[in-house]
Amino acid sequence: MRNNLWSLCFCCLFTLFSIAQETSVSSQYSFTLDEAIEFALENSYQSINARRDVAKALKRKWEATATGLPQVNAVVDYQNQLKQPVSLIPGELSGGDSGTFVPVIFGTKQKLSATATLSQLLFDGSYLVGLQAAKSFLQFTNDSEEKAQLEVRKSVINAYGSVLVAQESVRIIQKNKETLQKNYDETKKTFDNGLNEEEDVEQIQITLLQTINQLNNAERQQKIALQMFNLTIGVDVDSNTILSDSLDTLSIKNIDPSITTKPFSLENNVDYRLGYLLTEQRRLELKLERSKALPSLSAFVNYGTQGNSDSFTFLDNDQMWFQSSILGVTLNIPIFSSLKRSAKTKQAKIAFEQANTSFTQTQQQIKLQYNSAINEYQLAIDNYEITKQNLALAERIENKNQIKYTEGLATSFELRQAQLQLYSIQQESLQAMVAIINNKATLETILNTPNN
Repeated sequence: MRNNLWSLCFCCLFTLFSIAQETSVSSQYSFTLDEAIEFALENSYQSINARRDVAKALKRKWEATATGLPQVNAVVDYQNQLKQPVSLIPGELSGGDSGTFVPVIFGTKQKLSATATLSQLLFDGSYLVGLQAAKSFLQFTNDSEEKAQLEVRKSVINAYGSVLVAQESVRIIQKNKETLQKNYDETKKTFDNGLNEEEDVEQIQITLLQTINQLNNAERQQKIALQMFNLTIGVDVDSNTILSDSLDTLSIKNIDPSITTKPFSLENNVDYRLGYLLTEQRRLELKLERSKALPSLSAFVNYGTQGNSDSFTFLDNDQMWFQSSILGVTLNIPIFSSLKRSAKTKQAKIAFEQANTSFTQTQQQIKLQYNSAINEYQLAIDNYEITKQNLALAERIENKNQIKYTEGLATSFELRQAQLQLYSIQQESLQAMVAIINNKATLETILNTPNN
């Protein structure tokens, strides 16, 4: 019995361990930038909701279409007159005196009826416009999904670059800290032996403390950047995610000056298409208001049966049922609405004119965004080339000052200035690399050519 109990406990513990291990493994990811983009387009919160918007638009289109298709409704009506109404008839009809009235009750106390009605819209201008509007709305939703995918792609690139910058920054600052710690220890030892001034120790100590503080902040920023990346691609923010691309490789890969010479098609821009579809919707709204002045024609046919009784005998076999059926056509002709339709039509016309003006503004904004993106991308490439040269120079200057300081030919202040200059250019170099990646993504989004 005891052996069985131990076996059962062991099985439970093994199962729990396996589940925990699977959960741990499932929260670990490794992505190149392209893999991260592909994953986010499928799993990010924005992408998922964009696909749901398209699904809703499809249902909305069918809703508009179904309005003009045959409609069948059934009604079952049961009435029990707890107190039947009394009618008065002239007394002479029942053999009484003239001028008198006799109270009588007509009909039975209970009634049950069932009616089915088939209706069909034959003509309605509003319905035809509604179909066009539903189709336009579906196209608008599809383009909105495309815009969401472009924005997700750009967000993933920005977040991926931010993580790489944070990781590289931690690595660089950690290396700087180790160098400074070595300088401080050597200078402190020299001072303790009376061969150096205390100010030299303090100058290096200031730089070391600042670097330690920067390192702590960089490590916190690295964690936040990774959580932001996880949120962007649609996984738990605390997932252990590894980025397999390097910042230097991605920056070089994204240097492509030829992209600035590609022909810019305004019609290919998704914001242009969305702006056009908004004006199209306002145009259809104007057309809808105008169509309300047209007559509408519909037809229906129904079939029903009715039973009457003074008690509930409707389930009995000998209950009598009486059938009825009606065929009808309805023509509704709008004649006069006290200028209500005219007012709504004029409102729709003004809204259509506003949409056209906004569309013109949108086109100009897109052109401006394109020109600005071209300039920012070219500036990022230029900055990258300059910072590469500056970084090499700053490293040489810092190295020379290290040697001079060791040999007593340079002061600790001069060494500190050279080190601060190097650290500043190191961060500028990181920002220059990520700027190339981000600005190219922005330009590709405007061009709508993310895969080219």
